Amino acid sequence: MQRFSGKSVIVTGGGGGIGGAACQRFASEGAHVAVFDMNLASAEKVAASITATGGKAQAFACDITQRDQVDAAIAATQAAFGSIDVLVNNAGWDIFKPFTKTVPAEWDKLIAINLVGALHMLHAVLPVMAAKGGGRVVNIASDAGRVGSSGEAVYAACKGGLISLSKTLAREHARHNITVNVICPGPTDTALLDGFKQGASNPDKLMEAFAKAIPLGRIGQASDLAGSIAFMASDDAGFVTGQVLSVSGGLTMNG
Repeated sequence: MQRFSGKSVIVTGGGGGIGGAACQRFASEGAHVAVFDMNLASAEKVAASITATGGKAQAFACDITQRDQVDAAIAATQAAFGSIDVLVNNAGWDIFKPFTKTVPAEWDKLIAINLVGALHMLHAVLPVMAAKGGGRVVNIASDAGRVGSSGEAVYAACKGGLISLSKTLAREHARHNITVNVICPGPTDTALLDGFKQGASNPDKLMEAFAKAIPLGRIGQASDLAGSIAFMASDDAGFVTGQVLSVSGGLTMNG
């Protein structure tokens, strides 16, 4: 299925686990993929793996906390691919410790990456989409932002803010034929989870407990997220906006 044939897709944090899987999925469905990452080598690795199999991708160095870098990378994407049809705000970072053990410098970094970075991207891309008559935005939040998560207070606050921001922007930009939706991963086997395990006294026992708590019986994989992201970005979800989808194996449920 080539749902994204001829379309240009930006994925922030595209050099990482979930971001890389999303880039691969979009490319497999015909998209021109702009792999944004502050680590250019990681972005280039993902882009090279896509082009090696006949897909279309280009890596762009971009620290989303720096507006000048965001503007430069978006301009370069437009020069390379023309339009911007889809934005996936995926880049994120976390630390794992009780709130009262954190310090303001850590709050600043968490907020800059997980919330302000998305604000920069949205503020730059939404006018481009509005001018061309439409687009799709998929923001990657977290179940931590929906239900809370011990040891992730500031991260959860940022992701909760991203959920509220997404709903507001979905209302503001519906008239521009722009949809804005949210994917909330549960525990997923990525670098962020590795960081969580490093802070545990018994990582193996922690992972076993996670798996037991998840109704589907396992930790999520990056590939588990890619399909949901692609759906929200596709015309199949053209009448879906302002929605929040948990991809957690059933760990958190709401109706």
